[in-house]
Amino acid sequence: MLKKFLEINDFPIRYKLVIHFLLISILPSILLGILIGWAVDKTLEQQMNDNTLQLIDKVNSSVESHIQNVQNMTYIISVNAKIQDFFNGHLTLENIEPDEQYEITRFLQNFTTLYPEIAGILIVNKEGEYLSNEMYTRSSVSLTNETWYRQAVAHQGIANIIGNPQGRKIASHVNYTEDEVISIVRAIIDPVTKEEKGVVLIDLKLRVIVEILKDVRLGKTGYLMVIDDKGDEIYSPSHSVLEDVSFASKLDANYGTFADTVNESDFQFIYRKSPFTDWTTVGVFSTEDSVAEVKLIQFYVISFVFFVCFVGITASYFLSHTISRPINQLMKAMQKAESGDLSSRYKGEGNDEVSRLGRGFNKMLTQINKLITLTEQQEKKKREAEFHSLQANIKPHFLYNTLDTIQWMAHKKNATDIADVVNSLSKLFRIGLSKGGTIISLIDEIEHIKSYLQIQSVRYQNKLNYSLDISPTIQNVSILKIVLQPIVENAIYHGIKERRGPGLITIEAKKQNDRLVITIGDNGKGMSEEKLEQLRKNLSTFLIDDENHDKLTTGYGVVNVHARLKLTFGEEYGVTIDSELDKGTIVTIYHPIIEG
Repeated sequence: MLKKFLEINDFPIRYKLVIHFLLISILPSILLGILIGWAVDKTLEQQMNDNTLQLIDKVNSSVESHIQNVQNMTYIISVNAKIQDFFNGHLTLENIEPDEQYEITRFLQNFTTLYPEIAGILIVNKEGEYLSNEMYTRSSVSLTNETWYRQAVAHQGIANIIGNPQGRKIASHVNYTEDEVISIVRAIIDPVTKEEKGVVLIDLKLRVIVEILKDVRLGKTGYLMVIDDKGDEIYSPSHSVLEDVSFASKLDANYGTFADTVNESDFQFIYRKSPFTDWTTVGVFSTEDSVAEVKLIQFYVISFVFFVCFVGITASYFLSHTISRPINQLMKAMQKAESGDLSSRYKGEGNDEVSRLGRGFNKMLTQINKLITLTEQQEKKKREAEFHSLQANIKPHFLYNTLDTIQWMAHKKNATDIADVVNSLSKLFRIGLSKGGTIISLIDEIEHIKSYLQIQSVRYQNKLNYSLDISPTIQNVSILKIVLQPIVENAIYHGIKERRGPGLITIEAKKQNDRLVITIGDNGKGMSEEKLEQLRKNLSTFLIDDENHDKLTTGYGVVNVHARLKLTFGEEYGVTIDSELDKGTIVTIYHPIIEG
């Protein structure tokens, strides 16, 4: 796998750019097309489901409205005085007067006149006697034994809806079949004894539902159908493909969707159950209706993807050529320079990145030529400086010899104090020069600072005292040259000198955590918080050079030592300062352990 990747990585940049452009243009377009097709399919399905459910809700509302009107009629009929007498037994078919019977018949006919969708009204008391406007029995069997009568009684005064009532022993003068009506029955219950007084039955013409559903279309061939709580059809259109199919077991919720195959055709079913009628309205449509629309959208998407691929390939070839051409020109110029021809130049034009890089390459070659010339001149001057340095080597020896002569003359005249000062100065120069070396032994550094302190003690007499505490375990280590003298000088001039009375400088050196730690403390003037913060800022932000030299108002020697330590040994080494006004200053030097 890695080998194949390396082989691809060796391709020319032109081919890489072509592949790159194809990946960022064509591949996303293909993925976008797939995603759009999937999203459209899901969106169309969701929209169809939502629209179907909205239609079902409207249908259910219309059906519920008609059923509720009929239920209200059963209430109105049951509270009529004559009907109440009939239910209570005060009015029987034997003692009813013709006028009374005519009045009841006219009362019932008013309902069918105002609401022509009513096929008939039948009122039955608990004795089996009945009153009706246009319905009659077809046998001598008591109507109280009818299934619909027992169902009404079982519901205890709550209206019950019976779709397509079967096996009834009643008929209508208009001769409606059982498949053409819907029965709404309500038992009239005595409020005290809770016994039934009778039942009111109203037949509603099925065409009420047919008129609502027949013009509803789902897609090109879809339709709506209604089934009752037992799964029997209340209504389905004549072209229904589900005449002999029962799917009541799949309607296990108040609403939902499912798919099924009928006669080798795939259908989608969407249903919602009416809590009022306990009927379920089902939307049925073929999945091919939605597939055709999806295929049309997929055709447009595929055409778009093909167009994008064609444009992407052409554009990627052109763009890769415009990008790779100046890069190849720059590469050829670099190959000439690599072979030693520094006169090679990039000749491309433009203001893009490659052109600016090429002009930078040209400037770099020009600068290299200048640097080569300058280096040759510097080498010549260096050789001249080395010659002059050899001539100047006699000066330190002459200085040492002169100081020895002064010291000898001071001893001869018994001026021992002068002799001691000259001796200290001689040691100071000798160790400070150290034959040009930058690393000296710790013993020499201590001798150097002792010579400096002896000279200063002569100047300040009893005002300056000092003590040295050097751990025996670090006697043989080496140290960067002249790191103590600048700090001690600061301690004298900015601390001890401004103190009233004698002052003390302590120097302590020890090994701590694999580092050489040297502490220089004084009990002099000290520093204020503002001055200490400024000095610490100088330590963290300044390196000693010509640019920053004039910016330092205090602590130049300390910053010098700090910068030398960091530049020589790294960031973990350097100088830290702690000070308190009128109490003194402590400077700590962190130096690596250099054995020998």
